[in-house]
Amino acid sequence: MIERNIRAYLSGKLAVPVFMEVPEKAPDSFVVLEKTGSKRNNRINAATIVTQSYAETLLQAAELNETVKLVMDSLDELAEVCRVQLNSDYNFTDAASKRYRYQAVFDVTHY
Repeated sequence: MIERNIRAYLSGKLAVPVFMEVPEKAPDSFVVLEKTGSKRNNRINAATIVTQSYAETLLQAAELNETVKLVMDSLDELAEVCRVQLNSDYNFTDAASKRYRYQAVFDVTHY
């Protein structure tokens, strides 16, 4: 399960916790990881991975997003990952909870 491996990798590289969903008692800054889609061709898998960087201010969320993108750029250090490409990233502030967040979407090719 690629999400588990990416979460473990990010957790080892980031100074904030990484979750698969927003925790009930969330810290001030954290990252949520989600797989939003996948496909397979000739036994090679591709997944669309989304990260959401939460922080106390919009600037801090943007800075955390930049850090997440740098770490994701080195994801191919994992033996099962052969390609990572940033698809898009943007301000994705949660209007319902009034929490600042940025979202980054990655295309990850893996075995």
